Amino acid sequence: MTEGLGGWQRSHPCGALRAGDAGAPVTLMGWVHRRRDHGGLIFVDLRDRSGLAQCVFDEATGRSAYERAQAVRGEFVVAVRGVVARRPAGTENAKLPTGEVEVHVRAMKVLNESRPLPFPIEDTVDVDELTRLQHRYLDLRRPSMYRNFAIRDAVYQAVRDYLHGHGFLEVETPFLTRSTPEGARDFLVPSRLSRGSFYALPQSPQLFKQLLMVAGFERYFQIVRCFRDEDLRKDRQPEFTQIDVETSFLDRDDFLPLMEGMVREVVGRVRGIELPQPFPRLTYAEALDRYGSDKPDLRFGLPLIDLTDLFRGGEFQAFAQVAATGGAVKALRVPGAGGISRKEADDLVATAKALGGRGLVWVKVAGEGLQSPVARFLESIRPALLDRLGAVAGDLLLLVGDAMPTAATVLGRFRVDLAQRHGLIPADQHAVLWVVDFPLVEWSPEERRWQAMHHPFTAPRDEDVALLETDPGAVKAKAYDLVLSGQEVGGGSVRIHQQSIQQKVFDLLGITKDEARAKFGFLLDALEFGAPPMCGVAFGLDRLVAILAGEESIREVIAFPKTQKGTDPMMEAPAPVSAAQLRELGIVVIDSEKDS
Repeated sequence: MTEGLGGWQRSHPCGALRAGDAGAPVTLMGWVHRRRDHGGLIFVDLRDRSGLAQCVFDEATGRSAYERAQAVRGEFVVAVRGVVARRPAGTENAKLPTGEVEVHVRAMKVLNESRPLPFPIEDTVDVDELTRLQHRYLDLRRPSMYRNFAIRDAVYQAVRDYLHGHGFLEVETPFLTRSTPEGARDFLVPSRLSRGSFYALPQSPQLFKQLLMVAGFERYFQIVRCFRDEDLRKDRQPEFTQIDVETSFLDRDDFLPLMEGMVREVVGRVRGIELPQPFPRLTYAEALDRYGSDKPDLRFGLPLIDLTDLFRGGEFQAFAQVAATGGAVKALRVPGAGGISRKEADDLVATAKALGGRGLVWVKVAGEGLQSPVARFLESIRPALLDRLGAVAGDLLLLVGDAMPTAATVLGRFRVDLAQRHGLIPADQHAVLWVVDFPLVEWSPEERRWQAMHHPFTAPRDEDVALLETDPGAVKAKAYDLVLSGQEVGGGSVRIHQQSIQQKVFDLLGITKDEARAKFGFLLDALEFGAPPMCGVAFGLDRLVAILAGEESIREVIAFPKTQKGTDPMMEAPAPVSAAQLRELGIVVIDSEKDS
């Protein structure tokens, strides 16, 4: 029999009770987390978002409440009145903040019942993710999930406090806009009033924030939802949140320290971790050369070493040919990993080929020499090889000879995977850096044209502008990515603010004047009305929160996420709509490729 509150008011959160509250009358409300019947005594762990409180129902001193407690089950919503008491000596629970006390209950109301759960509300229970998402409102009751969203809330607060303190204005930009080429597919929204035309949900507020700079706002930010119809994985969602920032009259080296201050503030307030000042920087070329990645994890060592000169003209013909034709021989030393089996070593070779490499040479360093399928070809360079890599007995060496950057990127994957496998990444540590000087464009063999490495509004370095027409591949961009513990958490650039340079970049990318006018006419017009120098960045808030919460997937820090197939199993979305709605919008749905 459920009841209303009937005038009862909660006096304390469940997780707030301490030894100093002993003797105080309390009214608690929450969910029955666990119930234990000891015959004459019933113990109920009552849970709200603050934590757990042990409630004791004694048949001898509170028969009515005791009888009611016999009927409650897990996840019933109840209210209890009683008195706080210290637990008997020896029964304290040091694992709980409330573990020194309990509540001796004198009265109870059952506010609502619960049917049997599809899974326990426990952090340690392994539950299929689809089941969790189908019942997300139950999944979110788990204490670890609440902790994640407390961290997310703290990040919001720290970002807003810092940026408001540095003269930024929070401005909202539209969700219904027009389709523009920004690197991913748009989500389209049909217009009822303009049949046959569509809005697009923004992949980012990029164009709007540049227009705000033209408008003279100078310092803008927004914690904004963005939408991209792209293939999903654990760190991608079709709708996601970013911290969007844009400034006027700052160049890269003025802007990056300002953003470093924000990130230090967030990480310091949320996790109590002090990041370095200033943040280290690597150029894109240096990051690839040393770590085989444009988002290197610097929490551990294991840099890649270039051995091309050692193999040039040498006995091992496979690598000698690579060196002679302008390729590179890169090597990775994995300390203490020389005990892997032959099968494990051969699996590494297969993985290297699957990653796009020609292959891989593995070498085990033993006390008596080198163990490898190609050991006899390495004997002449063995002292130099071991010295260059700092290798000792028990180490595993991996070598890849291929075109750059393939050789580096293949080993870069092994660097992270093997460090994880062999426990070489320090727990609960974070390493941060900026990666700068990206190429402005990259060549697409499939489309046989240059494509923007970031987006078409990224400014080239001043000294490289002349190369746009003569050597585009050599042009470096005023672009920068922020990397935290091996994950890209932010990216931005200095923007093109002069219409003449913007047109040169459009020409390079094969965007005709008519196409540019059709897609970006408003921006091109704006650049002719006194646009200031501008630069900005967008931080992936979901990814940043996931790192700070120690979660591998951003789905763990998004309240109602989509699956990897882009579906919401709780709401059963996406879903068909009625024929009447489609007629009103002038849309005909084609059911299959055959129909089309």
